[in-house]
Amino acid sequence: MTLNKKNLKKIKGDASFRTFYRKKNKYRNSIIVYAKKEKLKNLLIYDAINRLLIKNKILAPKLYSHNYSSDFIEIEDFGRETVFRVLSKNAKNSFKYYKKAIYLLNKIQSIKNKKIKNFKNKIYKIPLYKSDILFKEANLFCDWYARKELKKKDFLVFKSLFKKQIKFLLLNLKLNNDVFVHRDFHVSNMMRYKNKIALIDTQDALIGNKAYDLASLIDDVRIKTSH
Repeated sequence: MTLNKKNLKKIKGDASFRTFYRKKNKYRNSIIVYAKKEKLKNLLIYDAINRLLIKNKILAPKLYSHNYSSDFIEIEDFGRETVFRVLSKNAKNSFKYYKKAIYLLNKIQSIKNKKIKNFKNKIYKIPLYKSDILFKEANLFCDWYARKELKKKDFLVFKSLFKKQIKFLLLNLKLNNDVFVHRDFHVSNMMRYKNKIALIDTQDALIGNKAYDLASLIDDVRIKTSH
């Protein structure tokens, strides 16, 4: 299979190096995921995580076809209705969908097997959410916010103190890393599909603490609630 963009409609992407296209024909709609950069994570690992979720009866995009050498895969299309879009239209549905999301999170965290074969027939094992990963993520606050808001001299002082504080917190972190963590578990990565919730954007999944995805869901700035 080769990628003919003339028959595809480009759709909104995310913060990754992926580009998405909707493909329509008389048999079925599908999504083309194109990634020339970081394609191991964005194509191969993405599909592997989806396979693991599907194996555990969780809705995630099925793989229809792939051409890794040409930088793309073709996956199931869950439509256009993200849970964020649904709640933006009618906030009264919030309780219903958050209840579904919590149920889904509980199901995800019940996954026992952390290994799956990818479409190259090789075993992929979900990595552990180690402290060095958390440290790098915490430092994004410095790189993306503090650097822009503070003068250079003040920024260097702040960055040094910030790193020391994060290291201190990580050394005193006693939480277990023992459950599947989506790492981007929020309403924009959940699709309403046949009255169920399907998960997308799964490629960053790790084995971490059970509070991480819950915090992502309830502290999401995209949605305002009365509580």
